[in-house]
Parts: sequence; C-alpha cells; structure tokens
Amino acid sequence: MHPIHRETHLIERIGWLRAAVLGANDGIISTASLVVGVAAAANSSGEVLVAGVAGLVAGAMSMAAGEYVSVSSQADTEQADLARERKELADTPESELDELTKIYVDRGVEVALARQVAEQLTAKDAFAAHARDELGLSAHVVARPVQAALTSALTFSVGAALPIGIVLLAPSGSTSLIVSGGSLFCLALLGALSARIGGAGIVKPTLRVTFWGAIAMAASAGIGALVGHAV
Repeated sequence: MHPIHRETHLIERIGWLRAAVLGANDGIISTASLVVGVAAAANSSGEVLVAGVAGLVAGAMSMAAGEYVSVSSQADTEQADLARERKELADTPESELDELTKIYVDRGVEVALARQVAEQLTAKDAFAAHARDELGLSAHVVARPVQAALTSALTFSVGAALPIGIVLLAPSGSTSLIVSGGSLFCLALLGALSARIGGAGIVKPTLRVTFWGAIAMAASAGIGALVGHAV
C-alpha cells in the first residue's frame, strides 16, 4: 500500500488572501489619491500629512466595519442553510439520501455506486456530506467575519502608511508627483505579490491594479486642482 500523499491547495488561502489584498490595495489607492488631491489644492505639507493620517484611521475603521458586516451577512446565510439542512436530515432522511445520490449521479457516477457512496457518507457524517456536496460549504470557503475585518483593517493600515511615509520623505513642491510614482510602484509590487501567493500569473494582476490606481490618483489630482483654484 502506497503512503498517503497529502496536498496543500492554494484555494485554502482564498479567505484571508482576498481580505488582505483588498485592504492593502484600498489603503494605498485611497490614501495616495487623498494625499495627491489635497497636495494639488493646498500649499502646506502639514495639511497633506494630516489628510493622509486622517484617511488612514477612517479608512481602516471603515474597512473593518464593512468587511465584518458583509461577511457576517454571508455567515448568517450559511448558518440558515445549514440549520435547514440539519432539520431536513432529521425529518426526511430518505429524501436527503436520494438527493445526495442524485448529486453524485449528476457528476457522472453510476446509480448503484452513487447510492453506495451516499449511504457510506451518510453513515459516517450525513450533515458534513450535505454541507459539502449539496451546499458547497467547506472549511476553506466558510465565512469568517472577525478574520476578514481584522485582516482588512491591518492591511489597509499598512497600505495607507506607504503613501504617508512617502509624503514625509518627499521634498516640498513635488509631493503629488513623488507620491503618485511611489504609490504606483507599491501597487505593482502588491499585485505581483498577491498573484504569487495565490499561484496566478504575475503580469495581468500587476497591470490591473496599477492601471486603476493611476486612474484614481489622476482623478483626485484633477479634482483637487480645480477645487483649489476655485477656492
């Protein structure tokens, strides 16, 4: 008998990776856009720095709250489906066994074998079998509100700290240009890193995140310049 080969799949990272990439990406883009927009309208580097720090704090709290609420809604839906499935297993076990058999038949398993598999999985853990094969819920896709909220807040703060750090180092009079260039470089690194962690190709994710970051900063700079001149 051959030893069991255990595999680690990249899909297991999807829960925290999504929240981490979203948080860091939003932190860089929103804070850099805010800084560039204020820099285009204000003359004081102090005003730019205050705006950046305020954006970091407000954005991190907003990301945490938004992720927690949205993922909690997903978790509530999952729990409602699981509760209904548990009740159906208790009330109509034969119908649930037929349903599980049909799932395997639809996937290409012969009827007799599908019935045998359904019976064996039901005998071992009927609820787990239905949660996985009927509802599509497993450990790596189940909603985790607290994890998503903390990950988003932390990564947003890290991402937002990058343009703020560039503001501190940038010479007076060239804040917008240096923050834009530095932030786009950070976005490119983030796109490449997240793609590498997720096992995807590097080029498309890097170009995608850099492109939209450039659009956001250009729009903020234009609006900041218009408002600054108008005021």
